[in-house]
Amino acid sequence: MTIFNVISLAGGLALFLYGMSIMGTGLEKYAGGRMESILQKLTSSTWRAVALGAVITALIQSSSGTTVIVVGLVNSGIMQLSQAIGIIMGANIGTTVTGQIIRLSDISGGGMLMEFLKPATFAPILAFVGAVLFVFIKSPRKRDIGQIFMGFGLLFIGMGMMTDSVSTLRESELFVRLFTTLQNPILGVLAGTLVTVAVQSSSASVGILQALSSTGLVTWGSAIPIILGQNIGTTSTSLIASIGTSKAAKRSAMVHVYFNIIGTVIFMAAIYGVKAAVGFSWWNDTMNMGDIANFHTLFNVVVTLLFLPFTKLLAKLAEMTIPDKPGEKQDIEIPVLDERLFNSPAVAIQQAKSAVETMARNARANYGEAVPVLYSHNTEVLNLIQQRESVIDKLEVNISNYLVKVTDRELNESESHAVNELINFIVEYERIGDYAINVVERSGEMFDKEITFSESARRELSLVDNAIKEIMDITLAAFQADDTVLAEQVEPLEETIDLMIDTLRERHILRLKNGVCAIESGIIFLEILTNLERISDHCSNIAARIVGKESEDDHFDAHEFRRNMHDGYVPNFNEMLAQYKLKYYTPLLESQETA
Repeated sequence: MTIFNVISLAGGLALFLYGMSIMGTGLEKYAGGRMESILQKLTSSTWRAVALGAVITALIQSSSGTTVIVVGLVNSGIMQLSQAIGIIMGANIGTTVTGQIIRLSDISGGGMLMEFLKPATFAPILAFVGAVLFVFIKSPRKRDIGQIFMGFGLLFIGMGMMTDSVSTLRESELFVRLFTTLQNPILGVLAGTLVTVAVQSSSASVGILQALSSTGLVTWGSAIPIILGQNIGTTSTSLIASIGTSKAAKRSAMVHVYFNIIGTVIFMAAIYGVKAAVGFSWWNDTMNMGDIANFHTLFNVVVTLLFLPFTKLLAKLAEMTIPDKPGEKQDIEIPVLDERLFNSPAVAIQQAKSAVETMARNARANYGEAVPVLYSHNTEVLNLIQQRESVIDKLEVNISNYLVKVTDRELNESESHAVNELINFIVEYERIGDYAINVVERSGEMFDKEITFSESARRELSLVDNAIKEIMDITLAAFQADDTVLAEQVEPLEETIDLMIDTLRERHILRLKNGVCAIESGIIFLEILTNLERISDHCSNIAARIVGKESEDDHFDAHEFRRNMHDGYVPNFNEMLAQYKLKYYTPLLESQETA
């Protein structure tokens, strides 16, 4: 093997890795992130999680990529360790698809059709078509398809270069002795592990072994321990990804390690035990690309089936390795926005949305206690409210910075629009949180000045309070589920709240003029009404953006859109408005007592 063969081998490996990378990226973009973003939603059963992990990995062509995503989701609190285990198992099965694709290089036979089906023929054509689509076509979807074609073509071109560059090794006595030595199971496993750690991809290291099989020197006895070692080596990526993460994320990485190491030990014990007892007639036979791909698939499928009943044991083992320490848990947890997910922008955006939902829930919880604390001035409740407000403020900064970093990645139009919309939602929910705190702060003022509201004022405020709670609940539910039908219910309720507050404001000003109400308590009451009105307005803005999300207009005017809703844009708007008036405004009119 000359220096030129080594250069060709390095170039072939580079093309192979690059082709696999851009093909996975293209597939991920074409899916619009939908496959990745449902990882945390479709893992209610281990079987389903395994299937999902296999599908995702087959699509993005990297078990390492899937496990890194899983580590990030666990680290951010979106996914639990129990959900992650099944996906990690499935990722090991999904990664074998690459080897099955590569085995197409073994296609043989004569005739025009068979020649065309050989990778040496169709790979350059695919790469060329992909390049044309990617470079000259403006449509994002077609560019994604072009990237997939390019990656697929480059993968096989690189594979062909590697195969050609190692073809002379069959004449090398050193290489023959090397593969004879690798029949030692310990050395074989070590070699497979080290190569996989070096290239950070079990699919790539299996591809290298498949290229070497073209020499005719790769036997079952030498290849089996190497393939088993490759499955151990691929765990290094998730271990690296878990550095600096939460305990739960580290545990998910350890599950990957234990799963592959224990599986390898069991498989080796079974194979070498049977070999020692009865022997294998095929042990010294040569393996081709198909044999390597099939054994790789067999190992991962069998090990997954073996471990399926013991997922809780794997979780327990990981928890024992990385135990909890007493007193570490915070009163209110702040979601971790994991930058490891930037390689999968759709998942990063989904993680940011989940963090915005946390902002929304904290704002809703704070408002839920805002009016009651006006009358009780409970210091424990006030401290908890302040903690939540601190979480909201921190999340506003953290999520905004995170989304700005996401925009540095290559985003499609839909992802770019989603980032812009989330930034708008952050602003809306942060202001809702501020207005809730404004109401809470009136508690301190009333306590210090010994101010109280009359029973009639309390009843009036209670009616508006209930309406505000309902509009916040509907808005949050619509935001979490991207539910336009729910979002359409917000505007008629907001109109009702505006009407209620205008009525109460006029009524209260009249009481102030007549000297029925004290000036200080009257001013506080009016300030509270103003803050409630602002909360209602921001809920309306959020709902309008949810209803108008299909426009994908980054300059979308929520206020104008909200006005248009009154002109018949939303079906049954007037009917819903009448129902909310009957529920909240009519009882307010019936209350004629003065504060």
